[in-house]
Amino acid sequence: MGENIVLATSDNIDAEELVRFYERVDHPIVGDPARISRMVDQTFCFVTARLDGELVGIARGVTDGLNGYLAECKLDPSLQGPACVTKTDGRIEHDLAGVAKAMATRVVEELRSDGADRIQVLAYGTEVDFCEELGFRRATGMVVLQLPTDAQAAGSDQSQVSSSIL
Repeated sequence: MGENIVLATSDNIDAEELVRFYERVDHPIVGDPARISRMVDQTFCFVTARLDGELVGIARGVTDGLNGYLAECKLDPSLQGPACVTKTDGRIEHDLAGVAKAMATRVVEELRSDGADRIQVLAYGTEVDFCEELGFRRATGMVVLQLPTDAQAAGSDQSQVSSSIL
């Protein structure tokens, strides 16, 4: 892992800083700090990666006590290796230094320690390889369905599948 990168598990994430991170990596999440703050408050485990104090990566997990979810894992594309192709959304395409793997692994370990019987993740396109390298396997026979809320419907084209949670 990069020598100047510091990982931390925290429950004190600044919503404004997180909004700036999402904007910097071109992630299509709603940038309202109040909603982001609520998301952080409802997250079971939040891991950050910082390079010289700047937020460059995040991973978070949620759980209901039985099921755990790696809800998100993002890494600034500038810290990914040369195989990072799209360089958008913070999508993990080439985790050269192992930063994203270390963040995701910490979240998965926290979910396991809390007693999650099963841990799931939604992966989109190039994220699938990253998730499989973490040990996740494709669930057979499952189809992902989503029900957009009015807020989602107002800001997006219903004919397209939204970007992944990762």
